[in-house]
Amino acid sequence: MTTREHLLEVGRRLFGERAFDEISIDDIAAAAEVSKGLLYHYFEGKRGLYVATLEAEAATLLAETEPDPDELDSGLDAYLDYVETHRPGWLALMRGGVGSDAEVSAIVEGTRQAIVDRLAATVGHGPLMRTAMRGWVGMVEAAATDWVERGDIEREQLRALLADALHHAVASAEALESVGAA
Repeated sequence: MTTREHLLEVGRRLFGERAFDEISIDDIAAAAEVSKGLLYHYFEGKRGLYVATLEAEAATLLAETEPDPDELDSGLDAYLDYVETHRPGWLALMRGGVGSDAEVSAIVEGTRQAIVDRLAATVGHGPLMRTAMRGWVGMVEAAATDWVERGDIEREQLRALLADALHHAVASAEALESVGAA
């Protein structure tokens, strides 16, 4: 593992455990067992590491959750697998935000939009469908966060809830779009 990869791994862990503002450059350097100078060399500081951590996590999430375009909820199991196995980095991505940092917002929003686009490839692109899929993605993020933080429901229950919500959202959007088209 390179020094850069090691720093990203430390970033995933720290930013997944605590908010950006709660972590100092000293905390990062100590956790990585490197000098602050080395951290500045690779990332130009805490924000640079944070942005790079979110970018890496978003790319990994999208790569590991590519769905079968012929099955509506095929990516759901891969997404839940990802949440389980990449908990700190996934939480960092979901909690992503340095105030109103446009770059951080773009990473989080780009990830969400990629997931919505994947769903749209299966269910269609109408305005109600887009809104339904964006709403469902928000539900998935909130429910998965609750699941990993509280640990009081079984994965199978969560999966069933989310799959059912997806199918209902699609059916509702299709019905409303067909009424609007008439």
